[in-house]
Amino acid sequence: MKFRMKTWLILGLLAVLPWGLAAQNPTEQQLPTAPSATKFPPQQSAPPPSSGASQSNAPAQPPAPAAPASDPSAPAADPKPSAQATAQSNSPSQPAASGALSKSTTAPAGTADRSTGKADNPDDTLTVIRKRVDEVNVVFTVTDKRGHFVKDLTQNDFRVFDDSKPAESVRSFSRETNLPLRVGLLIDASNSVRDRFKFEQEAAIEFLNQIIRRKYDQAFVIGFDTTPEVTQDFTDDTEALSHGVRILRPGGGTAMYDAIYFACRDKLLKEDKSQVATRRAIILLSDGEDNQSRVSREEAVEMAQRAEVIIYTISTNTSGLKLRGDKILEHFAEETGGKAFFPFKIQDVADAFSQIQDELRSQYAVAYKPADFASNGKYRKIEIMADNKKYKVRARKGYYAPRQ
Repeated sequence: MKFRMKTWLILGLLAVLPWGLAAQNPTEQQLPTAPSATKFPPQQSAPPPSSGASQSNAPAQPPAPAAPASDPSAPAADPKPSAQATAQSNSPSQPAASGALSKSTTAPAGTADRSTGKADNPDDTLTVIRKRVDEVNVVFTVTDKRGHFVKDLTQNDFRVFDDSKPAESVRSFSRETNLPLRVGLLIDASNSVRDRFKFEQEAAIEFLNQIIRRKYDQAFVIGFDTTPEVTQDFTDDTEALSHGVRILRPGGGTAMYDAIYFACRDKLLKEDKSQVATRRAIILLSDGEDNQSRVSREEAVEMAQRAEVIIYTISTNTSGLKLRGDKILEHFAEETGGKAFFPFKIQDVADAFSQIQDELRSQYAVAYKPADFASNGKYRKIEIMADNKKYKVRARKGYYAPRQ
């Protein structure tokens, strides 16, 4: 009986012994669950002398990466700043941080400082403005009494007037038969042109195939009814442009002014980032009627003049009468230096495209400095006259002076 009791007592002590040992060393239980135990492991170069030392070394690791930031002798720019430091450096309420950001993001001359929104060198910015103010660029066409293009004239054959005064100087003059083209094809896809829409599409595709040269010219396609829709963005791929024309489907009202405004501002003015001189033109295929636009006719004309865009219009009115829409198309063409075409029958649309193609290859370009110029944002008239009275010069009517 005594032997059995001793046996049970020994077994009970053996069962309780592990719990007692665990209670004497609680550190070993905490380390696996501590975040610093895996993110910042202790150094392995020298083993800890005791479990107590191990416990004190484990939490000592997290502050180590932050030590350089708190050290006054450390560099101002930390290659890996914390989220809080980043937020402070971008905040305008932290003067010291803003100064550090300005120093570390020094921009080339003429660029804006990110922390203040001001230019690093105001004189460079003024130089850019001065260049735009001093020089006006105009593309124009010359025809004889029979309407044939005259392509062999020189600078001495013309006189340039800006706001009714002779230009102070002509800085450049050239024949622009090979200048790269940036063309926007705007096609009226409203219900009013449904019956002749298919033929107009094919004529437009043929025009693009003839006018666009690979790696040189670019065009885009916009169809419009109540809103303008870009079906093909800038490209020199005539197959892609043809697809952009073919997917158009007629239907809805007509917002022609909005489409012209959008094409001039958002495509030809903002997106044409060419480093070389280009000619910008819009080919507008429509009946000229508008019943949905939010901008006015004159606002659309003004935007075309600001973007230096020539507008060629092809009327889809085949009634044989000159309707109100035809007069609107004519107005757009005259104000921008283009030409309005009025085909008597639908088959003549292709001929109109062909004439536009010839004109785009038969132009001149002049850059001149105006006299008595003022950067006041006002409209200034342009007049280019040929010394030979038999010749007719067609150019945009004027431009808006930039504001300083």
